[in-house]
Amino acid sequence: MSKESSFFIPRIAVIGLGLIGCSWVKALRSRGCVGQVSGFDRNLDSMQEALALGIVDHWSEQVAEVVVDADLVIISVPILAIRPVLESIAASIGPRTVLTDVGSVKGAVAEAVDDVFGAGFNRFVLGHPIAGSERSGVSAADENLYCRHKVIVTPQEHTDPAALRMVIRAWQAVDADVESMTVAHHDQVLAATSHLPHLLAYSLVDTLANNHENKEIFNYAAGGFRDFTRIAASSPEMWRDIFSANREHLLATLDLFNKDLQYLRAAIAGNDTTTMMGVLTRAKAARDHFTKILARRAFVEPMKTSSIAYLAAPGQALTGTFRVPGDKSISHRSIMLGSLANGVTEVSGFLEGEDSLATLQAFRDMGVVIEGPHRGRVTIHGVGLRGLQAPPNALYLGNSGTSMRLLAGLMAGQAFDVEMTGDESLSKRPMGRVADPLRLMGAVVETAEAGRPPLHVKGGSALKGIHYDLPMASAQVKSCVLLAGLYADGETSITEPAPTRDHTERMLRGFGYDVQVEGNKVTLKSGGELTATSIDVPADISSAAFFMVGASIAPGSDITLQHVGINPTRVGVINILRAMGGNIELLNEREVGGEPVADIRIRSAQLKGIRIPEDQVPLAIDEFPALFIAAACAEGETVLTGAEELRVKESDRIQSMVDGLNILGVKAEGTHDGAIIQGFGGNGAFGGGEIESHGDHRIAMSFAMASLRGSAQIRILDCANVATSFPGFVELASGAGLQLSVQEEA
Repeated sequence: MSKESSFFIPRIAVIGLGLIGCSWVKALRSRGCVGQVSGFDRNLDSMQEALALGIVDHWSEQVAEVVVDADLVIISVPILAIRPVLESIAASIGPRTVLTDVGSVKGAVAEAVDDVFGAGFNRFVLGHPIAGSERSGVSAADENLYCRHKVIVTPQEHTDPAALRMVIRAWQAVDADVESMTVAHHDQVLAATSHLPHLLAYSLVDTLANNHENKEIFNYAAGGFRDFTRIAASSPEMWRDIFSANREHLLATLDLFNKDLQYLRAAIAGNDTTTMMGVLTRAKAARDHFTKILARRAFVEPMKTSSIAYLAAPGQALTGTFRVPGDKSISHRSIMLGSLANGVTEVSGFLEGEDSLATLQAFRDMGVVIEGPHRGRVTIHGVGLRGLQAPPNALYLGNSGTSMRLLAGLMAGQAFDVEMTGDESLSKRPMGRVADPLRLMGAVVETAEAGRPPLHVKGGSALKGIHYDLPMASAQVKSCVLLAGLYADGETSITEPAPTRDHTERMLRGFGYDVQVEGNKVTLKSGGELTATSIDVPADISSAAFFMVGASIAPGSDITLQHVGINPTRVGVINILRAMGGNIELLNEREVGGEPVADIRIRSAQLKGIRIPEDQVPLAIDEFPALFIAAACAEGETVLTGAEELRVKESDRIQSMVDGLNILGVKAEGTHDGAIIQGFGGNGAFGGGEIESHGDHRIAMSFAMASLRGSAQIRILDCANVATSFPGFVELASGAGLQLSVQEEA
């Protein structure tokens, strides 16, 4: 940058010539963002060194002199020294001078500013860079210290927008990531994430140092001790001031920690291994998601990350024998019912995708001890139907509509209030379809505008059993009502207009709960119990569908997919592909844990266009993006009707697929409840192009399979959410024959 650049500060004064202030100024100077810099420090040597290193242009032993005519004053002194500094410079700053600080406690600084300058003073911008170094002093100044590090500003209602803009741009100019918080929220968060850990480190070292065996303790200290207590080597004076300035929030956090520590002590004293495991597993899960922790919340709105695109080159035949990840629907339900059962449930084959993990984390947040997952194995220490505890914060469910809709039914029967939130995609999906029947049962359920998330479910409602006629075929709505029925007085029954997946009914029976199924009617009564069991989650037929389509359309393909769930309510994709002429064979059919499974062999075949029977639509609702690709490769026209549900999935899947097919040269048009696709037949191929997946994992994977019949590269945007349902997709697909690579974009 230079004076001609969009950002330049003619004159800066920095008070306190230590690592933090000097690094900021040095970074601004190296980028040409500042003219003159004046400096002050109580240590004469520091001022002389800063001048010699070119960090400041001049200095003064009188702090009031360095701020005269300054455009920006950076105060980088200990928290309790800020008030005396402000008193010393108050009469010397100009009428347009902006001031800022870098302290880790904002409430005390805001109070000092009000006392010295008056409550209406609007040119002080409270700031706190989350960066540092084990080195200190002027010589440690690093012009790259703040690159890609967070800086928190805590503007107040009266803060001047121009002043705030100057400070934010001064941080952004040195490549810092600036975020905003309220003063109180900042001090509360820092008390938990920074101040308490430092306090504990100092306390632990002091305790052990006073132990008469301290020499042996320190001689044999392991890496964990050294890592944790390293921060006790920080400046005692600085941390004394911080503890004093933020004492209110620090004491509240310390009391909370002490309560939890006593809880853990009692568990150890009583050899309560389940409670111990609960603390340890929750802590590990939180640490694994450290960048998402805010105070005590394990999951919060995800931070912005780079976007992932797939580059799919024209492929070849698919070959091999392999197993796709576990069934997502069954994985969700195994966590839910295992948590509500009496005893310990062992799950194998669990899908370790983001959606299923969101459900798992939700139950951890409600006090359930869950070990794993590790290579698909999960151990759930059930708490019984009435054993869930109020979560510390809203349940964050990411992109998982299944989690939110099924949990809505369970939460309606709890004694505590719950809020459920999700990511941007989930926040657009309709939840009125579950809220309506729950309200008929007596639940108090609130949604955002147009029935969208977040969902607020009031605790303590007296639910009553109802008979509910599903207005549309939906396994999620059916399951929601059934799960609420576990807590409702009397009998709950649901009639569905067409068959939908019946995993909930099957798994309830597997846990020993009586569920009656008569034709299209499902009935249960409250008052029963769930008994822990073992669950072997079969491979997900929705994930298998991509490879079934891929092998069908790519000449010379021959694959076998192992241990795939072939629940009668889920086999629509097999029935439709067979009707189109697909070469599909079921091998080794068997039943595992109440769910039918088989190995599926698929060989390439020339498909033909068909009118898809509407009775198959509910049995293949999630597999239609892949089936659109099959239809494009078929001879003749394929017509889909009765699938309006596809328009309210993670994206409008009808429009997303039609738009993508058109880009690749396929003639396709959407209708209100389906699509009409003109296949290019045996000698045709997809063209190249750029496809927008709209963050929908099934759209992304479907167009990846299209590359097997591609004539040029297909670039698929926004593919990060593939991890929600199919972790390891790129590796597995590439090993089977796709020419697929990943491109990360900022």
